[in-house]
Amino acid sequence: MTAVNFPLAARLDERSARRALIAVLALAAALVYVVFRGQWTLPHNDDEPLFRSLNGVRDSVASNRSMLEPIRAAVAALIDVFNNLLASLGWPGVMGLAGALGVAFGGWRVGLLGIFGFASLGAIGLWDESMATLGMMLAAVVIALLIGLPLGILAGRSNRVSAILSPILDVMQIMPTLAYLTPITLLFLIGATPSTIATLIFAMPAAIRITSLGIRGVPAATVEAARALGSTESQVLWKVQIPLARRAVGLAINQTIMLGLSMIVITGLIGAPGLGLTLTQGLNKHDVGSAFDSGIAIVILAIILDRLTFAAGEWLDPRTRRLGRVNRRWITIGVPLAVLAVGLAAPFFVDATTFPDAITFSFRGPVNEFTTWLTNTFQGITLPTKDIATNLVINPLEGFLTSAPWWLIIAIVGLIAWAVSGRRQAIVAAICLGLIVLLGLWAHSMATLANVIVGTLLTLIIGVAIGIQTARHDRLRTVLRPILDAAQTMPAFVYLIPALALFSPTRFTAIVAAIIYAAPPVIRLVEVGIRAVPTSAIEAAVASGATRRQLLWKVQLPMSRQALLLAANQGIVMVLSMVVIGGLVGAGALGFDVITGFARGEQFGKGLAAGVAIVLLGIMLDRITQGAGSRRRITARAG
Repeated sequence: MTAVNFPLAARLDERSARRALIAVLALAAALVYVVFRGQWTLPHNDDEPLFRSLNGVRDSVASNRSMLEPIRAAVAALIDVFNNLLASLGWPGVMGLAGALGVAFGGWRVGLLGIFGFASLGAIGLWDESMATLGMMLAAVVIALLIGLPLGILAGRSNRVSAILSPILDVMQIMPTLAYLTPITLLFLIGATPSTIATLIFAMPAAIRITSLGIRGVPAATVEAARALGSTESQVLWKVQIPLARRAVGLAINQTIMLGLSMIVITGLIGAPGLGLTLTQGLNKHDVGSAFDSGIAIVILAIILDRLTFAAGEWLDPRTRRLGRVNRRWITIGVPLAVLAVGLAAPFFVDATTFPDAITFSFRGPVNEFTTWLTNTFQGITLPTKDIATNLVINPLEGFLTSAPWWLIIAIVGLIAWAVSGRRQAIVAAICLGLIVLLGLWAHSMATLANVIVGTLLTLIIGVAIGIQTARHDRLRTVLRPILDAAQTMPAFVYLIPALALFSPTRFTAIVAAIIYAAPPVIRLVEVGIRAVPTSAIEAAVASGATRRQLLWKVQLPMSRQALLLAANQGIVMVLSMVVIGGLVGAGALGFDVITGFARGEQFGKGLAAGVAIVLLGIMLDRITQGAGSRRRITARAG
């Protein structure tokens, strides 16, 4: 008995000692803040020597930019190919092709969605902008897949390749979207070609990771059986692994397209033509109606591409394909060909180069009128909410982060990282903040961090509460599912529109947009985690007399801890991404620094440094929350 209890007592003493040490260190940090408040601070300086040095780097790169001209020319040529193809098809041909692909892969419903979806783009009066966006995105996706799919196959077949690519992909997926734009503009200037290059880099990690997971998901017994029958490695790959991973490859294509569309919209900031540019101009002018038109077009395009590629992914899987029935061949072959033929023949009867103006309309006027009414009607609620949140939460937190000695903030973050995730992650967090000090952007980084902390806390409160209720009530889940699907389909820029309409351009507006953007995946992860709790554990708790409240707090939430930690991680990363984009609607800080770096040549150095600071903040926050899951698992195994 003694031999069993002694280690348990030792572990309990170790945990108690650790908690006591953390409490003492936290109290010491509070006392240090009181004593040294306002000292060793790092106020922002627009004329930092590093910013001027980075401007010199820009000039040096500009003098050698001709070395990259072949890449630029190749990407520009591919964009022209797709633009010319779309232009040659005309609006009837594009609609006919979308309908034919929809019928072939997903049935008549998907076909009608493709036809009427593209028709609605013209009806809104944004056909040319939509085609410009689609042409750049298709070029980016093709290159991303040509590079990403082979790398994904290599990573799926080789642990060494996977180990090399994994940290690179982690950083690429942590980086907020704006952080991609600064180095791209440095290397390729602005316009359609740099925007396409930024988009393919942003979308490529999804193609690599999902393809790798698909290859690794092929049953080992199947692979071994193929090898036992004398198949070469090449035959195993092409005859076994790739066919059985087709569905994953389809999903990789789907996600690459969706991420590409999300990014191509944001590249409107660096001169990309199309919907992103019109949306950016609307937001800059605070013209909610114009931004709404562009946002609706982006959402429609996203839904069309999502449904078409998802249906194609399902069709690629031989387990779900239904081509074998003779009596349905006329549907799967004849109907698509007929739809395509009608679309291609239409230019002989109508002007296919310009969408008919007679059926176009705009939401701009009604939306601007509604926005004015909404602002005037609810400003008694929105203004106090904004003021209370700003004055009681955001300003005090930002004041603490900027008035405390910089070394104290690093120590506090390191302490939190050590307590939550362990020593290694604490070192990473401290290094990231130390590098931000060297960049000369401490004050703006702390302002951004304050917005991220507030946005993440509100997102988790809302997301966890709704996720719990969704897991408990099937009817609520059914109602919310299409809403969450649509929310996760929309590109990030679109979320700025309702936030801007309600709260005007302020820091709080960016936080509201971040909550709207990040809440859907948090809700879903929490729901999945709670629903995954074993039924036997729930029945045992109920049989023991646990109330509904006790069942939640004592069983469901503790057993879904990993899902909650993943929700926190995803919430933080997505809030950071959206808060940075919120520089367009008054968030200021690092996001505004990046945007001004694009707009003003003399501010390029500051914009480049701000992009690096954003990446460092993202790595710090991601490592802390990811490490929390690892530490929990280690503790559970030790216990």
